Amino acid sequence: MNHELTAAPLARASSNPTVSEDWWRDAVIYQVYVRSFADSDGDGVGDLRGVRERLPHLARLGVDAVWLTPFYVSPQADGGYDVADYRAVDPLFGDLADADDLVRAAHALGLRVIVDVVPNHTSEAHPWFREALAGVPGARERYLFRPGRGVDGSEPPNDWESVFGGPAWTRVDGGTSRPEAGGGDWYLHLFAPEQPDLDWEHPEVAEEFASVLRFWLDLGVDGFRVDVAHGMVKAPGLPDIGRGAQATLIGTEPLPFFDQDGVHEIHRSWRRLLDSYEGPRIGVAEAWAPTSERLALYVRPDELHQAFNFRFLNCPWDPAAMRTVIDESLAATASVGAPTTWVLSNHDVVRHVTRYGGGAQGLARARAAALLMLALPGSAYVYQGEELGLPEVTDLPDEARRDPAFRRTSAARTGTGAARPGAARPEADGQEGLRDGCRVPIPWSGEEAPYGFGAGGSWLPQPAGWAGLSVAAQTGDPHSTLELYRAALELRRAMPGLGAPAAGQGGPGDEWPGTGAGPAVFTRGMRWRPAPEGVLLFTRPGFACTLNTRPTSVELPSPGRPVLSSSPVETDGRTVRLAPDSCTWWAM
Repeated sequence: MNHELTAAPLARASSNPTVSEDWWRDAVIYQVYVRSFADSDGDGVGDLRGVRERLPHLARLGVDAVWLTPFYVSPQADGGYDVADYRAVDPLFGDLADADDLVRAAHALGLRVIVDVVPNHTSEAHPWFREALAGVPGARERYLFRPGRGVDGSEPPNDWESVFGGPAWTRVDGGTSRPEAGGGDWYLHLFAPEQPDLDWEHPEVAEEFASVLRFWLDLGVDGFRVDVAHGMVKAPGLPDIGRGAQATLIGTEPLPFFDQDGVHEIHRSWRRLLDSYEGPRIGVAEAWAPTSERLALYVRPDELHQAFNFRFLNCPWDPAAMRTVIDESLAATASVGAPTTWVLSNHDVVRHVTRYGGGAQGLARARAAALLMLALPGSAYVYQGEELGLPEVTDLPDEARRDPAFRRTSAARTGTGAARPGAARPEADGQEGLRDGCRVPIPWSGEEAPYGFGAGGSWLPQPAGWAGLSVAAQTGDPHSTLELYRAALELRRAMPGLGAPAAGQGGPGDEWPGTGAGPAVFTRGMRWRPAPEGVLLFTRPGFACTLNTRPTSVELPSPGRPVLSSSPVETDGRTVRLAPDSCTWWAM
């Protein structure tokens, strides 16, 4: 049985989304990296009009919402995450009318729109930072300027390192922002020097971002993905860490520049603002915390609605590790009454086809992981192109790369700088952390690049072999990854034990012991069942999911009637033979 044999009667019964105040608890949210999605004007860069024109693809795919990466006015030092004007669209991507049209078109198709907000730092081109460098009285107080250490102040204020490599401090003098000028104070930038960190203890900062959120909420957006939601507050006194390679510590142990308790009052104030609008309007935290319990604090009832579950993304292809991450994630969020999120790829990480081994094996595992993710309780995120089974582009020429970490990792390789080799952001891996390989524009149609992306080529070169991976090539092919995703999302909405609104809520007896250590965990009716070594088997009301992580097939008693599988599955109704590296859904 292949996935073309999806149980159509199940899907047809309830294929239309149900309006729900809690839509986000079970939502499938599609991430659009705007510059790489679709180009409407032929300049080689994706734009908002291109996104709007391709929205029918997302509606047909079956997602509930679209998350847009930053499209604001920006020098593009870090792909738009260096914002110079939070209320205007960069001409590279269109104008404010295009943003308004996109939101209206999405709503007409039943899609909600979530936009990025970047509150930890601005661009060095932001008017506030320009005022700070120009010596305007009080302007530097909005940022984290500090005097240097040493007799002449020539040493950074502390030993913090940039996530992108090198020191997290740059020295300024008068109107220049470059350290070679000599003299002057230092400013903090946890990312690139072009991204100075704001000081959230200054009241004007909070007031400004409340105004920014209202601007976009008034335009009609349905929520915000909060970039670096864990970073806006730093430990008092900015203490030294006392060791290097600090980016490798993010998400593993406490750090004075991330996950400070003070961030939660900011998120509480934002929740009150979101709740003041007719909604629901939601907030999603990109947050790194040392434990699942610390991460759950971001989604308490009076804070944000969701937080990205990077532990699931980073989990290896190992059933014991997967089960542990699933158990601990569900336990942590259940403790505060919030849903768990699941994600396999995004614009900062190597695509999971490649992370899982690449080639046929990597694709088989990626397809299986997608079905596993979509079967779990909570909300799932899909990164553009993963529904096509796109691999990481690993052979981009150096001259084509745009990632701001590339200069730093290159310097480290050649010994010309103090950059740290490794991940540009903590969730990145492979290619020494360079993020361009997952940002190559996606293929839509045609036999040659740019594969329908736009008339003017693409800002990053696309591989010659991507014609067979395009949306057009995969549409209607019952064996394709695209049709697998379409079938899975349709079934996920239709089957009462999966993501259907108000389904699988459970009741007495729907608690289970999780990992076996600690209190029972409420998991919307999910229960682990006995399974052979290398196989995960769990049930939800009327539903079962099997994942075979072994490189060989395995036989077990049939859990029910197969309705969807990432690879062919053989069953006589009593027993089933699961293919290697495969996931199957069962109706019970």
